[in-house]
Amino acid sequence: MSIYRELQERDKQMQPIKVGVIGAGQMGFGLISQISRIPGMVVGGICDVNISNAEKARDFYRSQENRKVETVVSSDYRAVIQSNTVEVVVDATGVPEVGANIALEALRSRKHLVLLNVEVDITIGSYMHSMFNSAGLVYSGSAGDEPAAIVELYEFAKTMGLEVVVAGKGKNNALKPTANPDTCAEEARQKNMSAHMLAAFQDGTKTMAEMNLLSNAIGLVPDKVGMHGVDAGLDDVAKKLDLKENGGVLDSLGVVEYVNGIAPGVFVIVKSELEPVDEELRYLLKVDANHGPHYTLYRPYHLASLETPITIAKAVLHHDTSIHPLGAPVSETVAVAKRTIQPGERLDGIGGYSVRGMLETHQDMKVNGHIPIGLISGNVVAKRSIEEGQFLTMDDVELDTSTTVWKLRALQDHLFAE
Repeated sequence: MSIYRELQERDKQMQPIKVGVIGAGQMGFGLISQISRIPGMVVGGICDVNISNAEKARDFYRSQENRKVETVVSSDYRAVIQSNTVEVVVDATGVPEVGANIALEALRSRKHLVLLNVEVDITIGSYMHSMFNSAGLVYSGSAGDEPAAIVELYEFAKTMGLEVVVAGKGKNNALKPTANPDTCAEEARQKNMSAHMLAAFQDGTKTMAEMNLLSNAIGLVPDKVGMHGVDAGLDDVAKKLDLKENGGVLDSLGVVEYVNGIAPGVFVIVKSELEPVDEELRYLLKVDANHGPHYTLYRPYHLASLETPITIAKAVLHHDTSIHPLGAPVSETVAVAKRTIQPGERLDGIGGYSVRGMLETHQDMKVNGHIPIGLISGNVVAKRSIEEGQFLTMDDVELDTSTTVWKLRALQDHLFAE
């Protein structure tokens, strides 16, 4: 039986899945609105630090919801997570420290957790997935986010017996490494989104984090620090993302990558060593005789939080995920200075004025002593001058060891120590 049919059955039996959403911003509001149209699923709780945002989301939801639903509204995430009107929690905050506290509370309250918070997932996801799994709970990234959409294509290809040589996404906007909330303010206002969120998109951190999440879920790695980010379309992406000896840019295959183009789509580039299969791919994909041996499978959209209900349903109905870490971290998104930082200066985090993220392998992070960007949280202070473009190390900054995300990361490092 399909998930849709199962939800219909839940609706008939008046046993809907009860969802608590933490964060009623752009993503959270869209998700809450969408659930009013989904059979067998209701919003049982809404939390936002700005209580007016939570109340606005609740009021709109009630105006669209025909079923009788009790919806708890609070500025305290614990009140929503602990409520008996909630059985699965969605973290739509995008803040590592907030996400760490939400994850701990969901675990303690024995509630499944679905993340629209890639930032916390790349920082402590390996540990939290292990803990939720041990407790018999689901910890999952969200369908609709690009990493999970790519996993769908990856597993589709692997199930057919194809080799995946590249997995990646198109980038929606031009890379601006020094973007900050001030430079993004007007565009963010026009798009009705957070300036910090837009800055994280523009400075590349979000793309790095998304490919980090994908890497941890399927085991493919970046070909180089920060990836290549070539300009490409559907007609030439397989040619450009090939080995250097074949005229491409890659040193090796089996990598995660992003391209400037084909946004908002996601893709995998596949091949087969079997001549009959190669011929069939060329025929079925309607490419010319000179194409190959690499072929692009493409999904032209990802619907962000509108697809999150699919993961919510999978978690409750099938005890399954849309995307989760394989185990120990494979890659990391590490902090790089956006500008010159003076000794004694306090650093802000993702989407701010001080740092942006760059993707590298977990092993390279350890060798180089780099700092995961999710740990730039709380009271982080520069110990010496840091130049623009410099990768941060523990010699450069004093991290805030009182934060929940730092403590959980320390446990993750201990659990997966080699």
